[in-house]
Amino acid sequence: MWKVFLKELKEVVRDKKTMFFMILLPLLLFPVIIGGVAYFSSKAAEDAQNEVLRYTLINARAAPELADTIQQAKGFEQVELADGVEIRQWVKEDNVDFVLEFPQGFVTDPLQSGEHRLQLYYNGAGFNAIKSRLEKLIDPIATSAQRNAFASINISEEQQKVLITPISLEEINVADSRENIGEVIGGMVAYVVFILCLQGGMIPAADLGAGEKERGTLETLLISPIDRNKIVFGKFLTIAVAGVTTALITVLSMAIWGVIAGQGLAIEAISSFLDAIDVLDLILVFLMLIPVVAIFSALLLSLSIYAKTFKEAQGYMGPLVIFVIVPVILAAMPGIELEGVWAWVPLTNVALAMKELIKGTMDYYQLIGIFVSTAIIAGLLLGFCVHWFNKEKVLFR
Repeated sequence: MWKVFLKELKEVVRDKKTMFFMILLPLLLFPVIIGGVAYFSSKAAEDAQNEVLRYTLINARAAPELADTIQQAKGFEQVELADGVEIRQWVKEDNVDFVLEFPQGFVTDPLQSGEHRLQLYYNGAGFNAIKSRLEKLIDPIATSAQRNAFASINISEEQQKVLITPISLEEINVADSRENIGEVIGGMVAYVVFILCLQGGMIPAADLGAGEKERGTLETLLISPIDRNKIVFGKFLTIAVAGVTTALITVLSMAIWGVIAGQGLAIEAISSFLDAIDVLDLILVFLMLIPVVAIFSALLLSLSIYAKTFKEAQGYMGPLVIFVIVPVILAAMPGIELEGVWAWVPLTNVALAMKELIKGTMDYYQLIGIFVSTAIIAGLLLGFCVHWFNKEKVLFR
């Protein structure tokens, strides 16, 4: 078994494509992708705030103060409504970014007129900051009108606050910063790590089964004095090592880039979160991945043994991503906790356990049951893989 393992491992290390997915992707490209997404998202939000908005005002004479405020504001360009054009169509045809219609009888004194509703027409199909930018212009005028109305009936500022908010809730969050941040990123960590573990094992798995069939080296291996079961175990260990290596590099990469982001970029939340995580919890996160990687390895090797060609093996392995994504997405959904039936759902329970470990709220006794149950599933799949490899009609189909 060990001779087969060392032989296959040597071939995996020599394969540049496999090493790329095992090491370079999680170590460098993944942080770059995440950083790029964050950068372009913030840039899109900034561009939306600075974009010059074309607008049309309807019945602007009813609210001259508001109309003048919008007309004098930077980043706004007024366009007159064409004769006979319906407002909705005017906006849909992209003649303007928005149309603001003032009601008849508009008076800024709310004691005289009551509440006024300005109608804002805009295309909300894409990302924009039209409403927020208008509210920045309208809110000061509305607040001033409110204060003047209260002053006219001799109500002090303290009384104004009480009338506006007679009952308020004071939030006292008993969760620490680690728990708050862990709730947000815990599910994402499991999602990324699972996908990378699966991806890291796909290429070596396809090569160790279907690839050997294409090269004609499988027959040579079968007539060697090595027992078939040991051949399977050797190939299985090679795929598992590839998956575990990808997982380990991924966890280390996240830790390293997290420290860089937290200290180098002075992101206080990330820095305090990393300081709060125990080394034991990080080790347990990694250990929980081992039976998961064993499940992936057994499945991938079974599919590769069945496939006739390397390309066919990749076609069979592609849909596995869906079966990995679904249980991890369930773990990331709000209200799904590591209790009841969810503690026994394969992969979902591991993802939930990883999230609890990152949050620092894990009941460590539960890890035993989750680890054992996942290991049993991995053992059954490995047993099926051995049975599959011993069938001539599968090997030479």
